[in-house]
Amino acid sequence: MLHYSRTQQHLLYAPIMDIEFNKNEDALKQLSFQLSAKLKKVALGGGEKAIGKQHEKGKLTARERIQYLIDEDSEFLEIAAFAGEGMYQEYGGCPSGGVVTGIGYVKDRQCMIVANDATVKAGAWFPITAKKNLRAQEIALENRLPVIYLVDSAGVFLPMQDEIFPDKEHFGRMFRNNAIMSSEGIVQISAIMGSCVAGGAYLPIMSDEAMIVEGTGSIFLAGSYLVKAAIGETIDNETLGGATTHSEISGVTDYKFKTDQECLDHIRNIFDKMGDNPKAGFNRVASAQPKLDPKEIYGILPQDRVKPYDMMDIILRLVDNSEFEPYKDLYGQSLICGLARIDGWAVGIVANQRKIVKSKKGEMQMGGVIYSDSADKAARFIMNCNQKKIPLLFLQDVSGFMVGSKAEHGGIIKDGAKLVNAMSNSVVPKFTIIVGNSYGAGNYAMCGKAYDPRLIYAWPTAQLAVMSGASAAKTLLQIQVASLKAKGEEITPEAEKELLDKITARYNEQLSPYYAAARLWVDGIIDPLETRKVISMGIEAANHAPITKPFNVGVIQT
Repeated sequence: MLHYSRTQQHLLYAPIMDIEFNKNEDALKQLSFQLSAKLKKVALGGGEKAIGKQHEKGKLTARERIQYLIDEDSEFLEIAAFAGEGMYQEYGGCPSGGVVTGIGYVKDRQCMIVANDATVKAGAWFPITAKKNLRAQEIALENRLPVIYLVDSAGVFLPMQDEIFPDKEHFGRMFRNNAIMSSEGIVQISAIMGSCVAGGAYLPIMSDEAMIVEGTGSIFLAGSYLVKAAIGETIDNETLGGATTHSEISGVTDYKFKTDQECLDHIRNIFDKMGDNPKAGFNRVASAQPKLDPKEIYGILPQDRVKPYDMMDIILRLVDNSEFEPYKDLYGQSLICGLARIDGWAVGIVANQRKIVKSKKGEMQMGGVIYSDSADKAARFIMNCNQKKIPLLFLQDVSGFMVGSKAEHGGIIKDGAKLVNAMSNSVVPKFTIIVGNSYGAGNYAMCGKAYDPRLIYAWPTAQLAVMSGASAAKTLLQIQVASLKAKGEEITPEAEKELLDKITARYNEQLSPYYAAARLWVDGIIDPLETRKVISMGIEAANHAPITKPFNVGVIQT
């Protein structure tokens, strides 16, 4: 078991000038400060003026509703806070996708909360809104978490209806998921706290129980204007689909309340009386803080992402008691595998080693690159964790797989496929944290979004792309220059540099973790100090879903 005391750990940094540690620390703290500022801006939704209008109507905002609903002083793990970031500018933007989602605690019970933000285009659904709602439902389904929908939405954003309405992963999929979750015994409670229009009206009524707030909540398939246009009937929205209508005449809703607070109190009462369900049985003991200071991560992670560092220095500041049990630590050293605990939960960790290592065969292996021996080791470790029912944590800082004739002759594709196979078919829950680089097939092998991690979060230092910015820009430049030459056009060195700068700037924008978070390639961006919280709450959520599928990797080349 690896365990460094503070004094011993300080000796590890003796060769490194303090100034380098301080520069790293300043850089990462600045990124974390920028993250905090961006989150505060996102939390304002449509802005102070729009929030004021909600209050004038006697309504709480989406975030105020969540804060009132969850247990006092409890944690809330927000999912996809940056959804839609920088998108839909022609329509004025869509902060946080117009909906707030996350895992919270209600009466000490973990649940998924989905709250429409009426300060953003009256809670209308953009394409990213649908994607975010579906991600929230996916997490609830995988982990068998009860769902609370706080509904306040004008329905589909009509100017973009063709991108949200008809396809498999569009708006309608949400109601299909309502039905599937109900059939699987996953509790769903809805509160109609504002508009609930057209197809969206099915969501609360396909839940187990639906309640409505008097005076502000309304639900109908077609509003008064459309009713007038369609059948010539003149009627106001309150009479058509208000709280009294649906609680006393149609029977569509189960309860009505005078205020948001009364409504939310009743949801808490429902959760207070719910029975328990079987658990997966993941191992947990009393939590312990890392003995090494997690704040030192700020100085350990190099500002220059090309520089090597020892990933073990990161791991020992994330795990309980700074204790780690390595697996095959002398073999396949470009991937670190081993067992530890995070907030008491047992975890199997697969992490990219970023320092240069030398194999016993005399091969110098570059940090962040997956070699045949490390892929082989990680595949075996993943299989062992499935055998022992231990959740997996992937710490990504990966450039990709090794290339070249030596790697190809050594069977890198075969060994890489073995790793991808074992990871893909894993039945224990997987969690991914992108620490730094997440490039190409390395993203795949280290459990990128395509491989169903229960949660995937990035640090502000993360970059996601098919290859690094420098490599991609040069490749794209060569393609464009060749295309110009094929047309008989010559390009001057000055013009070539200008073109390279333009390509690099565009590609670097796409590398940003915020670009990835906006499109839900990751569930969010977190300060490194939030990592333990994400993993702990994630495993706690996964523990609600017993493993029923046998582990079978299928055909593997050896």
